[in-house]
Amino acid sequence: MINFDVTSYKTKSAVLFVIFNRPDTTLKVFEQIKLAQPPRLYIAADAPRADVPEDKLLCEQARAIIDMIDWACDVKTLFNKQNAGCKKGVSSAVTWFFNNEEEGIILEDDCLPANSFFKFCDTLLDKYRDDYRIRHITGCNLQHGKKWGNNSYYFSNMTFVWGWASWKRVWDDYKKLDNYNYEEVKEQLGNIFGEPLLVDSWLNIFEEVKAGKLNSWGYQLDFVNFFNNGLTIVPNDNLISNIGFGPAATHTLQANSLNANVPVTEITEITHPVFVLPEKQADMCILNRDFNIEERKRRQNLLRRKVKRWFKQALRTAATYMFIS
Repeated sequence: MINFDVTSYKTKSAVLFVIFNRPDTTLKVFEQIKLAQPPRLYIAADAPRADVPEDKLLCEQARAIIDMIDWACDVKTLFNKQNAGCKKGVSSAVTWFFNNEEEGIILEDDCLPANSFFKFCDTLLDKYRDDYRIRHITGCNLQHGKKWGNNSYYFSNMTFVWGWASWKRVWDDYKKLDNYNYEEVKEQLGNIFGEPLLVDSWLNIFEEVKAGKLNSWGYQLDFVNFFNNGLTIVPNDNLISNIGFGPAATHTLQANSLNANVPVTEITEITHPVFVLPEKQADMCILNRDFNIEERKRRQNLLRRKVKRWFKQALRTAATYMFIS
């Protein structure tokens, strides 16, 4: 068990901070980074969109945080001159980061960390550095009060990217999605998920990712972790609050979402599970909510019953007709 002071923990890890055009949330996240004082800080900023005039000032205001760095820190910047968009902008920033670091912490401009998030990442990056079963450490817990086990974290097959840490060894697999074809993926997803509706949902996402139809970088990381049988470490207490829900967001548009602005908890100790196995029920809680599995099954069963009733009625009608004839 590791005890520590959560009021002003100073991280040992390098941090990548990915920003764009939201100076308000950028500043809030930066203040938490500033408290943790990373020894190396990478700031990646996408360029304004050509067709959104207000982006120019907002991007300039967001980038101005670099002038607020007041601790001893090696600072590197990647400021795009042309807008790359969410998918390429974030993924290229992470690639740049891991071209310079073997491991580290990644925060986007709407992912507000608890101070103890940095200790959590430092500890587990060190503990699992050479354990290739572990591919991802997240600070985000969306179980809304439900805890899995008595330790500080549990293992998941899912990949959560609202405040996370990982290793270069994992990110090097990121672009290998081209190695997989539809039929192979369908079979392997069946091995991962026992629910056919989940397999269909992920297959649809896989096709759209491969076709370049989704402006999202996170799903690709999901798939490479699935196909490497990788595990994600999830804290039993939420250490990241997504403060970016609303109309200014790229994907998280619903300000009243259950997952918006979830409060963070400061943890004061880290205890480790004995068994390195995924909590399948924890994953199903989130998957059922995200993909509406129970409701889809209910509608599916309702349709089956209707078809069955129709078939029985048709048989009775046919039998009556034959009898009369």
